[in-house]
Formats: sequence, structure tokens, C-alpha cells
Amino acid sequence: MKMVRYLLAVCILLGGHLVSRAQKNDTIPSYIKGKQGTGYPVADTLGPHKKDSLRNARKGTNTDSPYKLDSTTRKKHDPRRATLYSTFFPGLGQIYNRKYWKLPLVYAAVGIPAYTYFYNKSWYQKCQQALAVLLDTPLTDAKLKSVDPKLRVFLTSGDDNSLRSYRNQFRKDQDYSVIFFLLFWGLQIVDATVDAHLMDFDVTPELSLRLQEGSGSTGPAMAGMGGMTSPASVGVVLDIHKARYKRLFVP
Repeated sequence: MKMVRYLLAVCILLGGHLVSRAQKNDTIPSYIKGKQGTGYPVADTLGPHKKDSLRNARKGTNTDSPYKLDSTTRKKHDPRRATLYSTFFPGLGQIYNRKYWKLPLVYAAVGIPAYTYFYNKSWYQKCQQALAVLLDTPLTDAKLKSVDPKLRVFLTSGDDNSLRSYRNQFRKDQDYSVIFFLLFWGLQIVDATVDAHLMDFDVTPELSLRLQEGSGSTGPAMAGMGGMTSPASVGVVLDIHKARYKRLFVP
């Protein structure tokens, strides 16, 4: 009987010692007791002046917070603005899209037809004036000096047919210059609009490209040819799918 009492007393002492030691080493805060733990000690490292810094960072009211807004909340690129800029002046849409390397191409495509238009218009007017002087008889030295030196030979020889042919050719080239000018002006507007639409279009999580070997198995088309197997081959597969996300363990 004394032995049983002695054993009970020893068990009580050991149990009390273990309980007091567990209470001393308990590092889990009281506000998360009873929840599933992650195996890591939780400690509050934010000072009293840093409270609700994440909430203020989302609202944009805390200027001292080290947290920044997500990049997805930035202002999107406006394709309509790029279209309007390119319509008013060529190259402004490319500048808005930050495609500066396209500016020489745009100005060359628009500037060359503009130059040829004024060049052909000038020579058309010179031929028209020379033809008017040739038809206004008699031909005097004062009238001959008013004509371009390159066209005086036609006046001295009285070749009005050549003058008409040159005049009509310059007029035709002038009309072609206007057509090409308008065409390239429209193309640079389309280019700026398409670039603006593609700037916020991310294809990396949606498209994937992989190589796939031929199976070499017997197909339905080969069944009627003595059960021949298809030859080995390598194909390219374009996979279009939604974005796939992996779950990450956050302690």
C-alpha cells in the first residue's frame, strides 16, 4: 500500500513538472491558439507606427510604406489615343507606343511621296508655261527667258507635242504621289493602332510550343495496306490554353 502511494506521488510530481515546462515554452500567441499551425513560430515584427501598412498601401494614403501597388493596377495603354496621334501627325503614334526605331521608316514612307508630289507639280507648271509661250506667237527673247533653260530647246524647235507629253507625264506622276502619300499615311495609322493593342497583350501564359514524336503505331489509313506502321516523324504542336497556376506553400 505504501508502494502504491509512493508511485502515485511520483507520477503527480512528474506531471506537474511537465505541465509547467510546456506553459513556459509556449510561443504561440493567444489569438491564434486552436488554429492549425504551420510549424513555424509567429512573431509580430511590425512596430506600433507600422500598423495597417498593407491596408494603407492599397489605398495609397501611406507615403512612408515600403509596399507598392501591384503592377496590374497601372494605367493601360490606350489604342484610341495612338490612333488619334498618328492621324493628326505621322510618327506621333509610334512615339506614344515607344517604338522610336520606326520613326525613320514612317518619315521616309510619308516624306518621299510628299517630295515627289512637289517636284512633279513644279515641272508640270514649267511645262504648262513653256507650252503657253510656244503657242503665243511671235516668240521673243523676253518670252524665251521666262521659260526654264531645259525646256527652251522645245520652243526653238517648235516641238509642242513633246512639251504636251512631258506635261501629261508630270501630271500623272503628281497624282501617283498623292495616292502613295495617302496610302502610307493610313498604313502608319494602322501600325500605331496594332502596336498599341499588343502592348498590353501577354501571350506567354497562353501559348506553348513543343516538339512531339510520331507514335509509329498502325493507323486506320494503314490498316488496308497490310497493317504497315506509320513512319517516325517529328511534329510541332501549338497549345492554346488558359493560364495555369501552381499552389505555393506560404509559411
